Amino acid sequence: MQRSTERFLTTHTGSLPRPDDLIRTMYAKEAGVPVEPAALAERVRAAVAEVVKKQAAAGIDLINDGEMSKPSYATYIKDRLDGFGGSGNTFVYQDLAEFPRLEKRVFGDPGRSRRKTPACNAPIGLRDAQAAATDVANLKAALADVTAAGGFMSAASPGVIGLFFRNEHYPSQEAYLAAIAEAMRHEYETIAQAGLVLQIDCPDLAMGRHIQYADLSLAEFRKRARLHVEALNHALCNISPEQLRLHLCWGNYEGPHHRDVPLADIIDIVFMTKPNAISFEAANPRHAHEWALFERVTLPDGKLLIPGVIESKSNFIEHPELIAQRIGCYARLVGAENVIAGSDCGYGTWVGQAAVDPDVVFAKLAAMAEGARIASREFWG
Repeated sequence: MQRSTERFLTTHTGSLPRPDDLIRTMYAKEAGVPVEPAALAERVRAAVAEVVKKQAAAGIDLINDGEMSKPSYATYIKDRLDGFGGSGNTFVYQDLAEFPRLEKRVFGDPGRSRRKTPACNAPIGLRDAQAAATDVANLKAALADVTAAGGFMSAASPGVIGLFFRNEHYPSQEAYLAAIAEAMRHEYETIAQAGLVLQIDCPDLAMGRHIQYADLSLAEFRKRARLHVEALNHALCNISPEQLRLHLCWGNYEGPHHRDVPLADIIDIVFMTKPNAISFEAANPRHAHEWALFERVTLPDGKLLIPGVIESKSNFIEHPELIAQRIGCYARLVGAENVIAGSDCGYGTWVGQAAVDPDVVFAKLAAMAEGARIASREFWG
């Protein structure tokens, strides 16, 4: 993971707005409409080149492919792994259940309402061994045309796959997670072997509390979360911690979030994961106060924090001075060299998600870059 002792680097969580024509094509593909594979592949390649240039122009240091090839950060695995042919899953979000009108609006989101989450009903195995390599090639080709501190690529964790895709085949959750972890190892190692940083998306360690494990006590949830971590660390056994980052998320939707598990209740488990860098929501109204946790929690040696300093569900463009203040809150507690500025979550979590206007997204990223420059002058002169 890139570090800096001269200035605050900037990055984001992963997904970025997709071009309108690519959205329409991916909608068609998800609906089962025949799509010309070569044409889609070429459009994805071009979209990656476009979004990489936009990130660089906004001043982002650690750049990715915007997840252009994926229908979502987690459900894309149904196209890459065998074993997912069961009936679709349904979800109850504990916080939204208390507000039915809002729940209907959230689940009616054009992207979220189209997601496909077929249950696991057969042995899991690798179906498409080329997909991850194609993603890597697209990103590396695009990075060659810009100036950036580094590139990263995201992949779903075993735990979040287990959250979205119900188990109808394996005898236990432990066996299910182990099978997913083994199958995902190919994608993880393909990304790492290409010299890119691998981001593991782990909303299961936070969002899972009020969805998958809402009926459990906190103690029981923590036990399940540790199982998720064990499966993840096993899948990452051949990758150095320095080449890994993890994204922690309570759910990228505009909801009450009053049932979110506090960061304080899971931070020790999060620190058990192999990745050196931890990306997490820190700008939205439900979690913006949690920087104070690090007044009493010591950051383990070698770990980095990537707090979200811009929101992912609001069209407000955060003032650079506010962004600098948010960066400073963490830097004073854990050391400036241990902080990278990031976003709360993605801006295109599901294909067609449009909570934030695409042009505003890049304006927000540019504001983050300016805020990082302000904070850098404060800490490094």
